[in-house]
Amino acid sequence: MTEPPAPAEATRRTLVRVTGARLVLAVGALGVALGFIGVGRPEAEAAERGLYGVLAAGFLVTALLAGALPFVRRLGAFGALQLALDVALVTALVHFSGGADSIFGFLYLPIPLYGAILFERRGAYGSATLASGGYGLALATAERAGTRALFGGPLAGTPLSALWVMQTAALLLVALLGTALARELRIAGERLAESATDLQRLRDLHERTVESLTSGILTTDLAGRVRSFNPEAERITGLSAREAIGRDVDEVLPGARELTMGRKPAAAGRPRARMPFRDRRGQERRLGLSGSILRSAQGEPDGHVVIFQDVSDVVRMEAELRRSERLAATGQLAANMAHEIRNPLAAISGSLEMLRDGAARGVDDAQRRRLFDIALREVERLDHLIADFLEFARPAAAEPAALAVAPVVEDVVKIFEAARPPGVAIESAVPAECAVLADSRQLRQVLWNLVLNAAQAMPHGGRIRVSAARLEEPPQGPDAQRRNARDGEGRCVEIAIEDGGTGMPPEVLERVFEPFFTTKRDGSGLGLPTVHRIVENHGGSISLESRPGGGTTVRVRLPDAGRSA
Repeated sequence: MTEPPAPAEATRRTLVRVTGARLVLAVGALGVALGFIGVGRPEAEAAERGLYGVLAAGFLVTALLAGALPFVRRLGAFGALQLALDVALVTALVHFSGGADSIFGFLYLPIPLYGAILFERRGAYGSATLASGGYGLALATAERAGTRALFGGPLAGTPLSALWVMQTAALLLVALLGTALARELRIAGERLAESATDLQRLRDLHERTVESLTSGILTTDLAGRVRSFNPEAERITGLSAREAIGRDVDEVLPGARELTMGRKPAAAGRPRARMPFRDRRGQERRLGLSGSILRSAQGEPDGHVVIFQDVSDVVRMEAELRRSERLAATGQLAANMAHEIRNPLAAISGSLEMLRDGAARGVDDAQRRRLFDIALREVERLDHLIADFLEFARPAAAEPAALAVAPVVEDVVKIFEAARPPGVAIESAVPAECAVLADSRQLRQVLWNLVLNAAQAMPHGGRIRVSAARLEEPPQGPDAQRRNARDGEGRCVEIAIEDGGTGMPPEVLERVFEPFFTTKRDGSGLGLPTVHRIVENHGGSISLESRPGGGTTVRVRLPDAGRSA
């Protein structure tokens, strides 16, 4: 967009338009002269020659003024000269075409309008006054010279004073209207100039913003062909904007069409994904992409916007962080495991020492059996601890398949009913259409562990409720989010296990998924961590809501098996 014109340039353009209008009027007057004037009036030859001379002078003056305009510096004086020349030419035209009977008197009327456009109020009324004097002069000179009308005028026989008054009134009216019009045009022009300036600033800001972003941005049409390409996109891809524009988006960013245009929008908004990318220099990168619909001013889809960043360093840091977290977790796990093993080993060691020392002192058979029972019990405890640990550390490979939730919950409820503690009741409310992608055996293990935990949280009895519902959003865990970003999942089934037990304080709630953390006297602290591990391996998430004395609700979210239907 160009800058709004300066005042001098605007005045110059107005003068060009006035010159063009003068030329049009001169051509019109010539046409009238050629078509009508002097027809059948031989005595009017002298007036005809004068009329054609005036028209020729008008064309000549127009040509000279147009040629001189580009070189004029004092545009105001030049405009005033044009108005004066226009009045002189029209006055001569009226004089030679019959004075009071001339049909060219109307040519005075545009002059105040030109004056208003060039100089607003003072120009309008000044040129109207000048035109009124010119018309009076034409009437007087034509009357004195006895100029004959070249053909009968529409006001023939009207007194000259009346003609002059009517013409002057018309000129003043045109001046008034022209002043109002010029003022409105000036105000509209100023507003337009302000709007043009604001629009230019906004456009410059937009361009500078897009060019300064540290993210690559490209836009495409509805067919997926690139229409714009910012400097950061050039840096990341190694392609110039000229090379990228017009090509298919998959030629510029292979795989971007499917990841950002060929998928349903994510629940949180625009689809996001990561993908490998080899730039023009052959360097391997990892790109993070997001896409959205580009809409027209009318709100209709007009293309796509793809925003991408080079996240190679972020991916490397994430890998390092996960490796560090695994090492830290392994160290903590080993320390906890050693602590858990030390207690049974101490009991076994103490029992064996007492047996050894008692053999010399003649320990009776009853005491010997008691010591052997202690040792066997602790060995069994070690066996259970190691089995639970192996199940947590290396859970069996999951074989997920479309699985209806209701039958699984019904089986778990039936098994629980056969061995439920006194005072504990269980109920379920699972819609038949709820289905998940899960391993049947592992889902039963998850639900069984959670139902048992709920029962143990109600030592004085209470009610357990198992429910399920389909949600229009993905699971929320970190592993679930990575899988959702990769596969485009958009729905889940939430299974909720609610109890009316003692609840948990916040400091306990924060640690329930830590291995070997337990508040139970005989617990291993691996039940909930194992459940957490299984759920995340299925691409799901698990969360707890609890408060002391207010019961606990466990929510397990698993991918919906019906989402692709």
